[in-house]
Amino acid sequence: MRIPQIRLESTKAQIGLKTINAVNNIKQPKADLSIEQPKAELTIRTTPSKLTIDQTQARADVDLKSVVKRMEEFSQKGYQDLLAGIARRAQQGIELMKIENGGNPIATQAKQNSQKPMKEFGLGFIPSHGSVKISYEPARVDIEVAPNKPKIHVNVNKPIMEYEPGKVEVSLKQKNELNIDFEMIDIKA
Repeated sequence: MRIPQIRLESTKAQIGLKTINAVNNIKQPKADLSIEQPKAELTIRTTPSKLTIDQTQARADVDLKSVVKRMEEFSQKGYQDLLAGIARRAQQGIELMKIENGGNPIATQAKQNSQKPMKEFGLGFIPSHGSVKISYEPARVDIEVAPNKPKIHVNVNKPIMEYEPGKVEVSLKQKNELNIDFEMIDIKA
């Protein structure tokens, strides 16, 4: 006997997905930086040194005196000699007034007035020690430094951002299909 047979053949639908990734580019430009260092302010003040040499006493020791000093010494010596002469004559006058007391004042006075006194000899150093006076004031240096702070200028640059969003493309890769077929089959009963 012949029986009709239905044959069904189906094919599933297939979806195709195509993904495009997002692109994100970030660039960070360097900051603009400028640094300026002003020079420090330097002040130097110098007081010169001072050397003083006083050789007045040394020159006097070797008999190199000024005219004024010599005149002063001569006038002083003359005055002292005058006083000594007055005192000697007064003493001798008193001795002569008292001639009756004895002794021989005339001969004694004649001997004193005719003889010069003995000169004294002494050993000494010319010029004498310490006769040259030296004084010294050293130089002074005052240094003042005023530092200046650096001048820093910074300009920050913003980042450059580029963004492309991602996509998903959906497509039908294969259509669904249904095939129906009729066939007659012989069945033996």
